[in-house]
Amino acid sequence: MLTIKQIIDNREAVLCGLAKKHFKDAEAVIDRVLAINTVRKEAQAELDARLAQLKKLSQNIGALMKAGQKDEAEKAKAEVAELKAGNGRIEEQMSNAATELEQILLTIPNVPYDIVPEGFGAEDNVVVKTGGQETELPENPLPHWDIAKKYNLIDFDLGVKITGAGFPVYIGWGARLQRALINFFLDEARNAGYTEIIPPTVVNAASGYGTGQLPDKEGQMYHCQTDDFYLIPTAEVPVTNIYRDVILDEKDLPIKNCAYTECFRREAGSYGKDVRGLNRLHEFAKIEIVRIDTPEHAAQSHQEMLDHVEGLLQKLELPYRILRLCGGDMSFTAAVCYDFEVYSEAQQRWLEVSSVSTFDTYQANRLHCRYRTADKRIELCHTLNGSALALPRILAALLENFQTPEGIRIPKALQPYVGAEIIC
Repeated sequence: MLTIKQIIDNREAVLCGLAKKHFKDAEAVIDRVLAINTVRKEAQAELDARLAQLKKLSQNIGALMKAGQKDEAEKAKAEVAELKAGNGRIEEQMSNAATELEQILLTIPNVPYDIVPEGFGAEDNVVVKTGGQETELPENPLPHWDIAKKYNLIDFDLGVKITGAGFPVYIGWGARLQRALINFFLDEARNAGYTEIIPPTVVNAASGYGTGQLPDKEGQMYHCQTDDFYLIPTAEVPVTNIYRDVILDEKDLPIKNCAYTECFRREAGSYGKDVRGLNRLHEFAKIEIVRIDTPEHAAQSHQEMLDHVEGLLQKLELPYRILRLCGGDMSFTAAVCYDFEVYSEAQQRWLEVSSVSTFDTYQANRLHCRYRTADKRIELCHTLNGSALALPRILAALLENFQTPEGIRIPKALQPYVGAEIIC
């Protein structure tokens, strides 16, 4: 969440940023934050003054008793009792103000960086780069759901029988290709210096609040009500929460972690071709890369993450593009975000396969994730994460873009993992 100092020092800049994210009633909310903070600070100042007075009176009582001034000592004791009674009221006022302040701050999104373009949705995102190899397909190419059926790779109907729509069953070569992608992405992350983590796929509410999924995305997460646990929408949540309430040493930064997990999301998005087949699922596999860094090095970390994801797509020989998201299409917590999309020749559309974001100190402030500088100051970290990569649409793109009359060609980099050059 935003820090009070950030709001006080840069009120107008914060308001401009919130307008870019189309946050309603931003000025009224920010003014309310500042008003509550004033109440809290004034109460703290009053309490500090009263505590100082208490200390002085308590010291005087002993001196008065020693000097035989019993009446004056009793009067001082009465004054002490009155001050203590009043302190309870002030402490309650401070506690209420702090609680209300945090509740409001949790509802305010992160402020986007200046490079984030204005806009309301996907149509306003800016394409910053295109790359990859052009695809030549046979006449009348099939979409991946027909390919999956033709080669018995994925059974969508069986998933509906077992669970419901959005929970596919991978079979034979389909399962093998899925596992190959997981291992390929993890090996590439390890080679890039990331430490692999196997985290839980259910988290408590504190973890959801720490990374900003709660309260913003509560309706999109699967909730285990009895235990008040949530199924994770991304490995970002458990991996970043490893560093909740932790003070790191500057010399140990950046921290680089990666994790493969299943991910769960209740919302299904739009309808028709946008959700058919693997385009949008309720359960899917994803490899996530997460970094914890210093403010000074975070921009370099973000670029290195972008380069890493682009390198994966190049090795998979897929046509891709990189977009800088506009304010209206960014997540609640991101300060800047780049999406990677691969092109599906068979569907004649772009498919999002990765988002790489930096959150500045926004998540770290919620997490109390800090680091100790060389000169012993305690500062908030910067957090970053990205998909490297999400599997469903990558798998869809591979099936569609590499279909041939003989079968599905496997990109060279993936062949050692699949154990075949072609699936037929």
